[in-house]
Amino acid sequence: MELTGRDVDEFLATLDGPFADSMRALDAITSEVLAGVTRELWEGIFWGGTEQQIIGYGHTVIARPGKPTVEWFVVGLARQKNHLSVYVNAADENGSLVQQYKGRLGKVKVSSAAITFASTDALELDAFRALLQDAARLTPDAT
Repeated sequence: MELTGRDVDEFLATLDGPFADSMRALDAITSEVLAGVTRELWEGIFWGGTEQQIIGYGHTVIARPGKPTVEWFVVGLARQKNHLSVYVNAADENGSLVQQYKGRLGKVKVSSAAITFASTDALELDAFRALLQDAARLTPDAT
């Protein structure tokens, strides 16, 4: 995946379909909580091999065992074919923030750094905001 330089607001305006409004709502929440953090559009082949467009907030470097490190986003929002994904690439001394919030996020699927759900109705928004606030504290370009 690569940074595109495309305007995120223009990208959001072009979205249609079942997840368009949810993407805009999640972006509004994320942008509010992560005020001052860079917000950029990433596009290309994701690690799983699928073509993706991800709104990324903040910057981090991800170490991958046996592979080169990659520059990446701290929080990312993506519209998938059948669900939405939120990626949180932040951890503290207790481990992955996503894993720490796992039981509080609602009726969602949680993996090591991703939260997936079919509707924002399934996501517990207060816990989501708290997760983002914790991620902001760990993000160098957050205000």
